[in-house]
Amino acid sequence: MSASAVLSPEQLGQFRQDGYLIIPNFFSKETCASLLQHSKDLIAGFDVSEHPMTRFATGESDHVGDDYFLSSGDKIRYFFEEDAFDKDGKLQRPKEQLINKVGHMLHELDPEFRRFTLENQRLKNLAKELEYHRDPLVLQSMIICKQPRIGGSVPNHDDSTFLYTDPPSALGFWFALEDCRISNGCLSFLPGSHKLNQPIAKRFVRKADGSGTTFQPVLSAEQANSEEEKHKRDWNGEHYKDQWRVEECDAGTLVLIDGAVIHRSEKNLSDKSRFIYTFHMIEGEAKYDNRNWLQTPGRPFSRLFD
Repeated sequence: MSASAVLSPEQLGQFRQDGYLIIPNFFSKETCASLLQHSKDLIAGFDVSEHPMTRFATGESDHVGDDYFLSSGDKIRYFFEEDAFDKDGKLQRPKEQLINKVGHMLHELDPEFRRFTLENQRLKNLAKELEYHRDPLVLQSMIICKQPRIGGSVPNHDDSTFLYTDPPSALGFWFALEDCRISNGCLSFLPGSHKLNQPIAKRFVRKADGSGTTFQPVLSAEQANSEEEKHKRDWNGEHYKDQWRVEECDAGTLVLIDGAVIHRSEKNLSDKSRFIYTFHMIEGEAKYDNRNWLQTPGRPFSRLFD
């Protein structure tokens, strides 16, 4: 392993085997504290008076899909927790305690996150070592907050469903800005599921009539309904029940997430938030079409390499 290498051969092998990799102390405590405070300052500074009160829902039948969300690919916008409002539609707490996430072009439009993402030589070195992409493009950057006692759960999913390319190429970079524990909603993974989850079964797309979003099958009906396929992808079933791996981590950790690996996080029922920053890369040579929910009209995705 050379002095400038970010990953050891063992870590590279672990990533390819499991579909994800935990890298402790990838960035300093000072950087971590700075990005955390900056994230909180962004949330404190946004004006809620003209906000459409968009909630970030993640269920199959109730996934966010209004215009505020669909036109956020090239902007910085704010999304509330599902339980942020009372029965009269009013915020139940100060807005700073109810934001679910901020996205989706922090990596270009916010100077601090741009420096951390696109001007970060260590990240560029890591991307080259992974050999996951020939021409990595950066998109969908977000602060995800997991607010105390209200931060919503995220069900079993893979990232390539939401950032679909042909062939699939999504890769997640997930940075812990605070300690992530079972109590405040850390990640859990199904190791090796990226090898089973081929091809990707569905994709998250804009409806043709412009009325929102939906999940569109990628597998044929015959494939999807075969007993072998249903058994293989029964991520909640008995076969995989004991194979899930809970991954607690400390602030300063980077988690690499293959776009096909199945993962989830539970609701935050603790008194501590779980702020993270994340973005994705896709292959610049792969096909990314206008059916995908995330679009940046007139603006190309950000190239990581010069």
